[in-house]
Amino acid sequence: MKIWLGPAGSPESSTLKGIKRVKELRLNAMEVEFVRGVHMGKELSEQCGRLARELGIKLSVHAPYYINLLSRSEKVKKESVQRILISCERAAELGAKYVVFHPGYYGTLPKKTACKIVKQAVVGMNEFIEQRKWKVKLAPETSGKLSQFGTLDEVLSLSLETGCSFCIDFAHIYARNLGKIDYEKIFDKIEKSEIKEMHSHFSNVSFGLKGERKHLVMDSSPPFEPLARVIMERGIDITIISESPVTWKDSLKMKKIFENVGYKF
Repeated sequence: MKIWLGPAGSPESSTLKGIKRVKELRLNAMEVEFVRGVHMGKELSEQCGRLARELGIKLSVHAPYYINLLSRSEKVKKESVQRILISCERAAELGAKYVVFHPGYYGTLPKKTACKIVKQAVVGMNEFIEQRKWKVKLAPETSGKLSQFGTLDEVLSLSLETGCSFCIDFAHIYARNLGKIDYEKIFDKIEKSEIKEMHSHFSNVSFGLKGERKHLVMDSSPPFEPLARVIMERGIDITIISESPVTWKDSLKMKKIFENVGYKF
């Protein structure tokens, strides 16, 4: 089994400096955040990719937040697809396998209809990715708000039906279930999929009746040690990206916990 840990976003003032810092911290992963828009060009992304490969840092990408494949506006849906695909192009140049994104909001759509619409969009994007020969995988993320597409079952079904990957955000599952999480049950479901390695996010989180409110520093709930033990018991290859307010510090906390339960980095 192999475990990759690292921060969401650069711990320094630039992506290049962040990759170097991740290596100095003895972490081995970093998610490049395009959440406010894709503002990285081809030359820089290729440079960052070369450095990450040299240092043994596994990169992933988070596409912009402003994506809604379920919008009533065709313009919004088209622009959402464009944002995801430009993120995929940068990911290919970075050597990043996974492109994480939030598919959108149900609005007034029945959930079955929403699933069909997202599936259709993912199939189309997969075809575009194959045509361009980009070695990337779309990774729709489990969402933390009840109004968002992205239950665990929805993203796993999407993966099985389209061949895309997924991103399991444990904090979002915890918040969406109003303070409940069963790691064993989550992995039982995941093991039925065809995914050989898993991409995920973790932090603590506050929530209300509508789900997630905000990410928190890792010192309370959901608990991390039980998750680490399940991963060790099942021998899962997994990347865990910290999305806490202090991403790299909490990545180091995760690393210490894994070492305490027997994993050697």
